[in-house]
Amino acid sequence: MTAVPRTIRLVPLASLLAAAALLGGCAPQQEGGAASGDSTCAQGQLATKRAGTLTVGTDKPAYDPWFAEDSPANGKGFESAVAYAVAERLGYDRSKVAWVVSPFNKAFAPGAKDFDFDINQVSVNAERRQSVDFSSGYYDVRQAVVALKGSKAAGAKSLAELKDVRLGAQVGTTSLAAVTDLIRPGTRPAVFDDNDLAKAALRNGQIDALVVDLPTAFYITGAEVTEAQVVGQLSAAGAEQFGLVLDKGSALTGCVTRAVDALRADGTLARLEQQWLSDAVSAPVLK
Repeated sequence: MTAVPRTIRLVPLASLLAAAALLGGCAPQQEGGAASGDSTCAQGQLATKRAGTLTVGTDKPAYDPWFAEDSPANGKGFESAVAYAVAERLGYDRSKVAWVVSPFNKAFAPGAKDFDFDINQVSVNAERRQSVDFSSGYYDVRQAVVALKGSKAAGAKSLAELKDVRLGAQVGTTSLAAVTDLIRPGTRPAVFDDNDLAKAALRNGQIDALVVDLPTAFYITGAEVTEAQVVGQLSAAGAEQFGLVLDKGSALTGCVTRAVDALRADGTLARLEQQWLSDAVSAPVLK
């Protein structure tokens, strides 16, 4: 191959700096400040809480079907599997993922976090975005109503028929918001610190019906409170998305969002949903 003569031109440093500034100003920005395709998303080299380790938060107990055996690190359950899939996309194998306990309400409360991202059925909404960043949604979900078989609430065919029953939900959840905003019962709903307490209240007759997300509703009635049934799901007005939670302004938000988007695009999220949430079949819509 014949060499091609090259002419070397020296460009003034000021011109290079000006060009770099112009290009930097045009780079599209993700929420949290990470530019699309920039070096902050280098595989396995993110600016994580602990160098070389991706720290993931979730609540305890970690409920089925989102997790299994109350052990987020085992890779079983939809959200455990999603967390590891996101980690792999970011360049961290399972040995480089550490789990920490983060109570549900604390995960999206104002203040610094001890996780790089949290995964715990946290619905994305404008109010929470004031305190934390979210990735794009990794699961689309509706709320559902669970009641003891043969009860007045179990026979409800509409939201109007639920207005006079004693309803309950976990504190700080969109399930509770669905009760107050969509069902609008005549009496104040019972509020519980966690779903274990809510399920016990349902079983003991302290409440007539419990509102939870649809997959959880089917798991409760199939494995935990088998004397209960799924009454129905709330309308599209109650539909929402779960997103990964990050520090407000986190440099990782753009990287994590791109990882979630890639998992949705290549079918991984759909496959994991089928694997772990397939029992959450359709339920009648309560209007």
